[in-house]
Amino acid sequence: MKYDFDTAIDFRGTNSLKHEFARKWGKPEGLLPLWIADMDFSIAPEILKDIQKRADHGVFGYTEPKCDYYDALIRWFDTRFGYRASRHEIVKAPGVVFALVQAIRATTLPGEAVLIQTPVYYPFNEIIRNNGRTLVTNPLAYKGGRYFIDFKDFERKIVERGVKLFILCSPHNPVGRVWARDELTAMNEICERHGVIVVSDEIHCDLVWPGHTHTCFGILNENAIVATSPSKTFNLAGLQTSNIFIKNAELRDKLKTEISRSGYSQLNTLGLTACQSAYTKGGAWLEEANAYIVGSIRFAREFLTARLPRIRLIEPEGTYLLWLDFSAYGLTQNELDRRVTENAKLWLSSGTMFGQDGEGFQRMNVACPRVTLAEALGRLENEFR
Repeated sequence: MKYDFDTAIDFRGTNSLKHEFARKWGKPEGLLPLWIADMDFSIAPEILKDIQKRADHGVFGYTEPKCDYYDALIRWFDTRFGYRASRHEIVKAPGVVFALVQAIRATTLPGEAVLIQTPVYYPFNEIIRNNGRTLVTNPLAYKGGRYFIDFKDFERKIVERGVKLFILCSPHNPVGRVWARDELTAMNEICERHGVIVVSDEIHCDLVWPGHTHTCFGILNENAIVATSPSKTFNLAGLQTSNIFIKNAELRDKLKTEISRSGYSQLNTLGLTACQSAYTKGGAWLEEANAYIVGSIRFAREFLTARLPRIRLIEPEGTYLLWLDFSAYGLTQNELDRRVTENAKLWLSSGTMFGQDGEGFQRMNVACPRVTLAEALGRLENEFR
């Protein structure tokens, strides 16, 4: 490989949320962290070089992107996903979750219902409740080690609860599904039939594994809000840049108005530089990073099959997050969390963070050097064999 993904990086003194804040999160010190969705890889040197060049200028005033920024985005999503955007439909935001909050405020009133599919990325639940909306869940069906959409329940909940907004996670975090086009089409038809607006969180769209294809929801529905960011793809979360695609002018204006009400305007100066650089020069790095992650998933699969067969790996179709089923051990979630944390000395994400449907599960981030992953799996073996 041209790029190095094997070197373990020292995070001491960097204020890394993933590595240096165990105590603040109620965890003991000294845990091996594989929880939050950050990579432990250095970013592409091409991006780093552009950030350094911009930093050398020495002035960090308010910044707006020019046409080449938008052209880089448009080219990336057209080339990779066949989604043809125009400059005017792109709304900038400091993060996908921030954009989801503004979308909730822009398209629903307090008390109105918003639907999600659990187990799912835990901020979905929080931002719905914290903004005074009614949370409605369409639990994913777990059968034979794979997750499926319960379409009957999906439509019934929409009708019975008067759902106004559906937040889709695509690809899905934490269960790792890359929704097939026919699944997305079926959900879209139900939403259109009942006047439900769809916000599609596609932050993991570039992290899709062989045999699977990501379909941008905006291809199916021009009235959708499609939230994207280079953060997961290129490990740039701390630079706070996201790009929201909205073809519908009325809906786009509503979102812009809500963002304006929040008091937010220009994005992070270095974030804009990094985003444009990533979508212009980061393709080769991404291909190697994805190949390395696929190798790590294979390594974990073979390890669990040979040494910990009672831990069931839910085969990931996308994302670098493994969803691990520990239910064969018959432990409560508290017992499972305690053994993982206190005995195995690992910091994973507890399954119930993603909803009660996550009972008996742990989420593990494998976007790390292979030696780190091997150490983590060895600790699980020592505790659960």
